[in-house]
Amino acid sequence: MELETYLKKTAEEVNSLLQDSYGDPKTALSRAANHLLFAGGKRLRPALFKLAADAVKPGSSKIIMPAGLSLEVTHNFTLIHDDIMDKDEFRRGQKTVHTLWGEPAAILAGDVLYARAFSLICTADAPEEPKVKAIALLARTCEEICEGQQQDMSFEERGVVSRDEYLEMVTKKTGVLYGAAAAIGALLAGGSDAQVEGLYNYGCRIGAAFQIQDDLIDLLASSAKSGKDQASDIREGKQTLIAITAREQGIDLKPWRRPLNHEEIALLITMLTDKGVIDTVQKDAESMITSAIHDLSVLSDTMEKHLLAELAWYFIRRDY
Repeated sequence: MELETYLKKTAEEVNSLLQDSYGDPKTALSRAANHLLFAGGKRLRPALFKLAADAVKPGSSKIIMPAGLSLEVTHNFTLIHDDIMDKDEFRRGQKTVHTLWGEPAAILAGDVLYARAFSLICTADAPEEPKVKAIALLARTCEEICEGQQQDMSFEERGVVSRDEYLEMVTKKTGVLYGAAAAIGALLAGGSDAQVEGLYNYGCRIGAAFQIQDDLIDLLASSAKSGKDQASDIREGKQTLIAITAREQGIDLKPWRRPLNHEEIALLITMLTDKGVIDTVQKDAESMITSAIHDLSVLSDTMEKHLLAELAWYFIRRDY
């Protein structure tokens, strides 16, 4: 099966399961909690959960899929709270929760999703011991996501952020939830300690690479394609791997922290390309993917293992 076909079928399955579980909200708070959850998304985390489970034990995802939903619900809880902190008005082409229901209700809506995530794991048809381990892992993951978000915000007030600090931040903010998705799938499917650890490391690496690719997309993709303001990270002085690599090579990006027209953005991209910054960042992301695929050596040679490898490359080859 091709990866795109697999992802589409899994997204349809996840959407149907979410509709069955939460499609009839009885209160305003439930409607607020559902708003982003039902606004689309690629459902990559539950897809990773499903692939990991079936790679460990073919067909096992069918009875533990409620736990797969927990990863998507957790992701949406973080998006609601991120939008409040960033004061964003739109997400997935729709008004954000706090702009529609107000900040207090949006905070509570995020909290509702956080609670739902743990309840969903409990309803998976799996032995109690791995379920307890899965709950503990998700709890730790949520704490690390918060740490990563705090680090990201603190970087905005600092002149210099090291490469290692940046990689730690993106691993926590983005990577660990992908790591949890893969590891929880393996845990509930009866995977060995080595398989759980290998899949966790795989997920963390591809999640961090996903964020690096987002940094590249912010600079290289047009606003029409990405749906975001092109080069906004550089204009706002954000500490991305592009900015860190440029500084390491003696390039001062401070003059570019201002409104930029299309011609100026093109000049900026040309300069960073000629100086090797773009190539260096792309190779860093590719190196992470290569390491992630090596982590899959704990799995038998199955269709799911091949799809996991394809998914890893997909994370850094998307252009929006």
